[in-house]
Amino acid sequence: MTPTQLEVQPPPPAGQTEDDGAWHYCIFPSGGGTYAGTAWVEDGRTFIDPVVLAQRAIAAMDLDPISIGIVPESGPNRVGLVGLPVWMWVDGPTDDTFGPVTASASEGSVSVTATGSVSNIVWNMGDGTTVTCTGEGTPYADHYGKQDSPTCGHRYEQMSTDQPDGAYQVTATSHWVVEWTGGGQSGTIEFDLTTDALPIRIGEAQVLAQ
Repeated sequence: MTPTQLEVQPPPPAGQTEDDGAWHYCIFPSGGGTYAGTAWVEDGRTFIDPVVLAQRAIAAMDLDPISIGIVPESGPNRVGLVGLPVWMWVDGPTDDTFGPVTASASEGSVSVTATGSVSNIVWNMGDGTTVTCTGEGTPYADHYGKQDSPTCGHRYEQMSTDQPDGAYQVTATSHWVVEWTGGGQSGTIEFDLTTDALPIRIGEAQVLAQ
């Protein structure tokens, strides 16, 4: 949509004068919907959508899904037990897997800065349940024994023997929230990143009679 010049002009942005351009009211796509706001457009310049620059800044962050930390561990010789606590956490969190991370993008005289971080992680445990956790979670250590995780945990109620490959397929979906500002505007962009499935095998303890 062509920007519409505002009838009442706020002061120009820093480094600009009223002879350099004007404030406009704009409506443009944003995150699957529309965003309306004001933008400074220099005379003789093509209008630059700050949302597009925000998306470029996000692309420059080169974000990845988290690395899953979980006990019981995944592996052909690793088996957890029905009813015992499962611990989940972000293994080795980095700026590009958990945040916060900041990046900028510019075109012409418009520059946008975006800062993103993970607000929560939804764990799909493969047994029909999901667990939503905030924060990185608590890595398991042997001295915790059979305690529940204080931050992010689960308990399986059935063995995984009837599942594909005999294992529950666990995924973790990180919900990113990115705040951006620039071009006389600001906004929020949210999106999800999901890990590849990690197989977790669950069995039952057997008591041998003598």
